[in-house]
Amino acid sequence: MTLLDWLIVTVPVLFVMGMGFYSRKYVKSVADFLVAGRLCGRYVISVGDVANALAIIGLVAYVEAQYKTGFALSFWNGFAMPLSIVIALTGYCTYRFRETRAMSLGQFLEMRYSRPLRIFAATLRSLSEMLANMIMPAVAARFFIYFFDLPERIGFFGCELPTFMLLVVLVLVMAITLICCGGTLTLVITDAIQGMFCYPLLVVMIVFVLYRFSWSTEIVPVMMDRVAGESFLNPFDVDEMRDFNVFMLVVTFTTMIVHQASWIGAGITSAAKSPHEQKMAGLLGTWRNMLGVIFYLLVAVAVIVVLNHGSFSHEAREIRTRLSTRIADGLVPDDGMRSKLVAGLRDIPEQKHVIGRDAPLADRNNLDTAYLETVHRTLQETGNGNAVFQEFRTLYYQLMLPVAMRELLPPVILGLFALLLVLAMLSTDDTRIYSASLTITQDVIVPLCGKPLRPESHIRVIRLVSIGVGVFFFCGSYFMSQLDYINLFVTLMTSIWLGGCAPVMIFGLYSRFGTTAGAFTSLITGMVMAVGGVLIQRNWADTIYPFLDGNGLAVAVGNALETLSGPFHPWIVWKMDAVKCPVNSYEFYFLTMIVTFVLYCLVSYATCREPFNLDRMLHRGKYAIDGTKRFKLHWSPREFFANVIGITPEYTRGDRVIAWGLFGYSFVYSFCLAFLGVLLWNLFSPWPLEWWGHYFFVVQLAIPLVLAAVTTVWFGIGGVRDLFRLFRDLESRTAVNDLDNGVVEGHMSLADKAELESVDRGGRRDAE
Repeated sequence: MTLLDWLIVTVPVLFVMGMGFYSRKYVKSVADFLVAGRLCGRYVISVGDVANALAIIGLVAYVEAQYKTGFALSFWNGFAMPLSIVIALTGYCTYRFRETRAMSLGQFLEMRYSRPLRIFAATLRSLSEMLANMIMPAVAARFFIYFFDLPERIGFFGCELPTFMLLVVLVLVMAITLICCGGTLTLVITDAIQGMFCYPLLVVMIVFVLYRFSWSTEIVPVMMDRVAGESFLNPFDVDEMRDFNVFMLVVTFTTMIVHQASWIGAGITSAAKSPHEQKMAGLLGTWRNMLGVIFYLLVAVAVIVVLNHGSFSHEAREIRTRLSTRIADGLVPDDGMRSKLVAGLRDIPEQKHVIGRDAPLADRNNLDTAYLETVHRTLQETGNGNAVFQEFRTLYYQLMLPVAMRELLPPVILGLFALLLVLAMLSTDDTRIYSASLTITQDVIVPLCGKPLRPESHIRVIRLVSIGVGVFFFCGSYFMSQLDYINLFVTLMTSIWLGGCAPVMIFGLYSRFGTTAGAFTSLITGMVMAVGGVLIQRNWADTIYPFLDGNGLAVAVGNALETLSGPFHPWIVWKMDAVKCPVNSYEFYFLTMIVTFVLYCLVSYATCREPFNLDRMLHRGKYAIDGTKRFKLHWSPREFFANVIGITPEYTRGDRVIAWGLFGYSFVYSFCLAFLGVLLWNLFSPWPLEWWGHYFFVVQLAIPLVLAAVTTVWFGIGGVRDLFRLFRDLESRTAVNDLDNGVVEGHMSLADKAELESVDRGGRRDAE
């Protein structure tokens, strides 16, 4: 990093932090701190989400997965197109939640069920969220240590402190500082500014990768060089993949439907001026993410090509050797064992793999195999070799990204890439910490207080809880060993909440039969099953497998697992392994969701005494409290498609253009032509492998890149306009609308307070 690179990184970051401090002057009520006064337009929310959607942990996780799967599995994401269209255009879950006027998820749960459920669910969600996100600072700190090639220890006032610890503290201090400045209002403003920085940075990085690598002579040949069953290009030839396979996509599509409302609540998800504006912000998210998706794709491609193409064999050896030795330095405490391991790694010669002449690469036999086998063989000499190797392998696949990008990027581009990831890290960390802090404060502490807090005290509590969550993140980052791929780890941790919350939220918004007993049953069952999965995965290599093997049970248990998974081969394969648990996180998660849905429905039907009054909770019909006109849909042939995609009389002409444009691109082009048409073609006449290379260039790169160029300008102009409007509204207002943003009994509107007075503790309502 040159001086210019450091200036490129520090100046914009200092500007963002300065705007965070400046935003404090506009925080005049708790509603400002919680939901930005509900003054935000659609574009300021969408542009801010550009930065939130980009994250170091997200990029590292994406590269981890793509390094194992290539492009092939992404074809099957076409199944998600109809789902995403319906969700975005109809405002599924988000519109109804906004109609409740709840300022947190727990407040909604109290409206729908009971206060005890609110407190229990909020505690469970916060714990799950913090456990899943606590590794974010660790991933970011390790990324920058390897990317900037920092030493393992740094002198600090005469003491030698671990660089990792100092970076984790710095990451958390920056995020918590922004939260304490002004809560949601500060995050909306700073995220929007970061989003405006991110757009040109993404363009620069995309142009560089396309300039640096040839699609036809470097990228496609590397993707074609895979054994049968593990193709990186042909989506019909992926039967032998494990962890990241078609079953993973089934779980992903399922969660798109059942968990649309699971993380909803206060903050930006409730900051729009109206339910319609919140819906439009979500709808615009489909266009907003295009540039980020292309960036993720090309960064993954760059790493794959550099490490596997013969033209980069020298650079690949340098990357693998430097990566492996640095991980060994931090992971192996014994000096003799570490020296032996490092010597063995440095003795591995340059591997000049010639595509077409040498045997194709495979998941278990590739250019990384020599390094991983050397490490595993050496560590086997220690008592806990399998457990240490499991952590080594995890760090190896996570940290190849920063080491490879440092080798690849020239000055200035190196600084721009670093700036992009610092902004992505900051926006993601502060949002995740703040989300957990709001849930704990609004839905645990405030209800337990029994009386409303004064505004100053309420904001102070949120700030103190945010600091506490930051301390939790620090402890988790510093002491927690992550032993699985990031996506699998996050899936397992979030399943503590997500495993049982889906029926609670969906049936709470859309059904009349759900009861508090059913909700408690679902949440507790999901928690128990998820914690069981966490303990099994966490202790497999060092406790569970040695116990099974030592008692002669490993073979019998392995046979039983293979028998149970046999009907689902090749997508689910439970095979005994000394290093890794046979059942992966996606499989634990899916089983948990099935069980909790069944139990919620059974218990709710058994305990329901009278139907729940949804109209009153949603403030519809005679329960409307602000005179808002409700539109009734007319299902005439002329209006059928407009109704299906969610167009109502609230839509302006511009809104209709956006909705129909999204429908045309997502459904007509992406789903019907690029996915369904190609799928049918290949069922009758399979394509040659080379055709798939051209297909992914056109569908995942060329056409999205053209649309992204248009939307970048569109969102940039809209974001700047909405940000200035937000500042204007903040300057001109004189009071907060208590009807919508009222702060009563833990931030309930007056109507919600009156509504709750008729709720008995069993979650049922008195007869009207």
